[in-house]
Amino acid sequence: MTFLQTPPELGNQYDDDRVLRSFLRRVLPDDVLRAIEPELRELGAWSGGEGYTLQLADRKNEPVHTPWDAWGRRIDAIEVTALWKQAARIAAEKGLVAAAYEKKHGAFSRVHQFALAYLFEPSSDVYTCPLAMTDGAAKTLLAHGNRALIDRAVPRLTSRDPEMAWTSGQWMTERTGGSDVGKSETEAIESADGWRLHGVKWFTSATTSPMALTLARPRGNAAGGKGLALFYLEVRNRDGSMNGIQIHRLKDKLGTRKVPTAELTLDGTLATLVAGTTDGVRNIAPMLNITRTWNSVCGVGGLRRAMALVRDFARRREAFGSTLSRKPLHLETVAGLQAEYEAAFHLAFAMVEWLGREENGALGESDQTLLRLLTPIGKLTTGRMAVHVATEAVESFGGAGYVEDTGLPRLLRDAQVLSIWEGTTNVLSLDALKVLAKGDALQRWQFEIESLTRDVRDDALRSLVSVAAGATRDAGAFLRTAAESDLQLAEAGARHVAMTLGRSLALALLVRHAQWSLDTERDGRSRLAAIRFARNGINVLPPRSASLADTAALAMDEPTPV
Repeated sequence: MTFLQTPPELGNQYDDDRVLRSFLRRVLPDDVLRAIEPELRELGAWSGGEGYTLQLADRKNEPVHTPWDAWGRRIDAIEVTALWKQAARIAAEKGLVAAAYEKKHGAFSRVHQFALAYLFEPSSDVYTCPLAMTDGAAKTLLAHGNRALIDRAVPRLTSRDPEMAWTSGQWMTERTGGSDVGKSETEAIESADGWRLHGVKWFTSATTSPMALTLARPRGNAAGGKGLALFYLEVRNRDGSMNGIQIHRLKDKLGTRKVPTAELTLDGTLATLVAGTTDGVRNIAPMLNITRTWNSVCGVGGLRRAMALVRDFARRREAFGSTLSRKPLHLETVAGLQAEYEAAFHLAFAMVEWLGREENGALGESDQTLLRLLTPIGKLTTGRMAVHVATEAVESFGGAGYVEDTGLPRLLRDAQVLSIWEGTTNVLSLDALKVLAKGDALQRWQFEIESLTRDVRDDALRSLVSVAAGATRDAGAFLRTAAESDLQLAEAGARHVAMTLGRSLALALLVRHAQWSLDTERDGRSRLAAIRFARNGINVLPPRSASLADTAALAMDEPTPV
């Protein structure tokens, strides 16, 4: 009889998710959890059932750009996939953006919203990309108080009616470079009917959105980021024609291939100033803080999907006389991945909790400093963890993980963008370094670790508290030594410092939850995850003896004296 391997299957992705359900039981009041649990369970059923099935069936379909109609008219129509159309309806109806702005649950509204997003993302083919920018656009418009734009856009951005709901784009990247936004070449010229934008946007994700926030330099403004202004635009005019926009092509990307990412020209695009004629980079910061949080939560949503498939397959796959679920080396590998996922989950949802507190006025000045540091560090740490876990997860399927029609390679391809979107690992490390150079940011980080772990009593968990606190102290010592000798050393080590701080806080968060789970749920699995995560490595600081000259010679393969 011919052997055929049984593919992995998914169940209800809420009911099957111990980590999410345990977290929600700890952080949410009972009445809030009772109120939101039915919709979480319903979305979990879609994510593990209809959504996942459609995702696999729709695998080969990608967005299609049609520049011209049959009679030569420029239309720049983009047709998205069947799953994206369904995802748009579900996202609106379930309030994946609206829940945060309705604030039915006060400071817990963000936890509610991002629990929905976490369940939704893995089966949505990255429809969370426009949702993240939509959330960020609503936050940004509200933050700047432009009443005309708020009245025009925010009710649509936060609507639960699929016929009314808008998504938003975020158009920042130009040919001059994505991260060095100050080099943007798009020019804004004031005219009788408003501002007109002229320039090329090299990456515009989810270009099917009806509106976008973008940066342009008002004519005559100084060079650099300060000379840019933040603009609001609508993609199409009231008659359906493009608003001075020509789409050249959709990008042929490694992953996130269902997201219609376009290269386009603004040729007299009518736009409206959001907040003044300068400081556009600073003015768009509220959007970036939101999208970086989405990046982290969606990253751990993808990790959870990878782990669910890996575990189910391990119970089915027979090799060398038993299933993979009984092979010691396979179990060792998967346990390490599970620990990374659980730590990433608690780090991402710490960002969510702090965002909810900030929006409800519950943060003091030192807390605001912590949030400014947590956002870039949380994003870069979870992004790197997502790439690592996705790589190992795909490998755990052997050859099947490398075959497209299993749907498994998508896990790895889509994970790769998480450390690029919304700031690369190195760019965010430098952002974190700037925050660390001011005030008491590092001391506040250390205090947070102490506060999180103050009530830990389990002996094994107590030893892990010392690991987290020690790594944080070492990061501070590294920065002080670098500042005293050569600031370039601090910059060279910024990535290692940021990752060490991110993993330290993730460990402290996991330890705190593990103690609660031991006490309340009589469950030791979070404790095991914390122990294994610490074993995976927390302190990743570079050797202090590293020479910048030697590093440069090795990096650029240039001769060096001996």
